[in-house]
This record gives sequence, C-alpha cells and structure tokens, in this order.
Amino acid sequence: MDLAAVASVGGFFALRTEEPEGGEHVPLARIYAGDAPGLAFRVDKVAARLNAPERRVAASIAHLGLAARLWSIALGPAALYGEFPALPPGDLRWDADRSSPDDLWLAAPRTLPATADRIREVVQYGHLVPLADALVRDCRISRPLLWGNAGSALAGAARELHTWARKNGCPEVGERALELAAELFRHPDLCTTGTLEGAAFRRRSCCLYYRCPSGGLCGDCVFDRAPVS
Repeated sequence: MDLAAVASVGGFFALRTEEPEGGEHVPLARIYAGDAPGLAFRVDKVAARLNAPERRVAASIAHLGLAARLWSIALGPAALYGEFPALPPGDLRWDADRSSPDDLWLAAPRTLPATADRIREVVQYGHLVPLADALVRDCRISRPLLWGNAGSALAGAARELHTWARKNGCPEVGERALELAAELFRHPDLCTTGTLEGAAFRRRSCCLYYRCPSGGLCGDCVFDRAPVS
C-alpha cells in the first residue's frame, strides 16, 4: 500500500505516518473524550474564519471537514489496494490548527482488509460516533445534521475517487469506491441521510454553511435556494 500514491488523489486522502515537524498533534481518542481542547479550538477557528453567526454553524463545518478526512484516508487505500490503514483513535493524531496533509499523523501503522464492514467499524464506529458525541457536548447541534454531514463526506470521498480514477485510466478503482460507499450507506444511520445514485448524492439535511456571510449552498444540499431567515 503506497500512501503517497493515495495522496495523489487529493489533499483529503493524504495521511502521514511520520511525525510532522512542529505542531501540536493529539490522539483523537483524547479529543473525543474531552481531555484535550482541540475540537473546541477548531470550531472557534472555523467560526472566526467564516464569521459564523452561531457556534453550531461553525461546529457543523468543522465536523464536515474532519469527517471527509476520516472517510478519505480509509476509502482511498481501500479502493486502490484492497486494504486500508487501521486508524485507532489512540494512534491517529490530529493537530486542530493545521490542514491536510499535516493535520493527521498515524503512529504505528498497520493494515486491514478493505471490506465495508471493516471500514464501518474503523471510521463510523471508531471515529464518527465519538466525534458526534463530543460535538453535542460542546454545543447545541443535532445528531441528524451530523449524520447528514457524515453521509455527504462519504459520498464526496467516493465521488472524488471515481473522478480521479477515470482521469488516470483505472476505472476499476472508481467503481470499487462507489461499491464500498453503497455498502456503507446501507447502515441505518447513513441510509436516511440522502439519496446516493452512483457518484451522485443529494442529502436530506443542510450543513448550515449558507448562514455564513460569504456562504452558499453546497452541491448536494437539500435546498434549491438558501432559506430566508
């Protein structure tokens, strides 16, 4: 498994296995448990950058970005190589002040067979469930919105892989990504988040980005036009 080749798909697919220079990388297990301030820091940073009118708006955007990273670093290797890195929250370390590829660093990497069940166990149960719990503790945000973000992030990762694979003459990689995504979407927490048809996804909720002064609607948003407040 060549993680450098996976990173060529796009920045969200990049994963470091050697400690980056500088930074304040903290195991995600501590972030989820509330033992480190990284999540609140990231939400505050997003709020300041977007001038978000409510903390839950910034929390949603921060969550969407991290969910996309987590799905991508599993789905990319799975589609390309038939295996993916085990991503235990105690070994996957995050710097809330950085962006990809320097935000995530995996200590003691090992691989797992790339089945939808294993990816679900690692990403959905191992990360997205405790991440949602941590955000709900931090601010007033709904779980259905967070699951909508998770579905949008998964569909986006599969779509990015599908597009990259067609451009690079390996369509089987793209088809494998779509097959895995379709299997993952069969879970009750994800199947209700939107409609997945091949590489196209339309979610049934909104990430609230439109509420930011410079915001708008995402391509998979449930709305056709931004609601009037």
